[in-house]
Amino acid sequence: MDNNSEIWRQYYEKALSRPHSKQTEIAAQLNESNLNVAIDCGCGTGSDIEYLEQRGYQVYGFDVNPDSIVICRDRFGSKSAVEISESSFESFQYPKAGVIIANSSLFFADPSQFESTWNNIKSSIEIGGVFAGDFMGKKDSWASDYRSPTTLLSESQVRDLFSGFEIVKFSERDEQAKTSLGRIKHWHTYSVIAVKRTAQAKTSLSI
Repeated sequence: MDNNSEIWRQYYEKALSRPHSKQTEIAAQLNESNLNVAIDCGCGTGSDIEYLEQRGYQVYGFDVNPDSIVICRDRFGSKSAVEISESSFESFQYPKAGVIIANSSLFFADPSQFESTWNNIKSSIEIGGVFAGDFMGKKDSWASDYRSPTTLLSESQVRDLFSGFEIVKFSERDEQAKTSLGRIKHWHTYSVIAVKRTAQAKTSLSI
C-alpha cells in the first residue's frame, strides 16, 4: 500500500464514527424543488448518505477512492434508494437533483477541469434545489503542499460561482487547526449553502 492509500485508509477509519454534516441537514430542509434526489460528491464513508436516505431521498454517492466505495457499498448494499459509484468529479454523470452535497471534497477536483465540473454540478440542480459544500481558499496549507493539485479560489471567485442562486449561508475559515488525523495545518476554506432560483448560463471562471 502506498503512502497516499494508507493516509486515506486512516482517514476513513476515523470518519466512520463521524455524524452527518450540519450543512447537509440544512440543505435537506431548504430543498424546495419537490425532487427528493440527492448527490453526495466525495461521499467518504457515507455519514451524509445515511442521513439523506433516512430523510426519504434517493441518494447517489460517488468517490474516487476505492476504500470509500468498499465501505459505502457494504454499508448501504441493502438500501435500494442508495447508489454508490467509484468516480471522479470530472467523470460522474450528474442526474437531476434537489440537493447536492460537496462537504470538504471539491478541494480535490482537478483545477484544470473545474469550470466544466462546476457547470455540470450547477446545471444538475433543479430550480429550488440546494447546493451545500466547501471550497479551498488560497492561504490553505494544501494550496501548495498537497500530494495532488488542488482547486483554489478567492472569495470573489466562490461568490461568482453562484449566479442564479440565493446564498443562504457563506462563511470563511482561516485558522491553524488539526486535520481528522490530528495533524496541524492552516485551514482556509469557504463554506456555502445556496438555493438555485433561476436557470443561468454557464459559469466562466479563471483559476
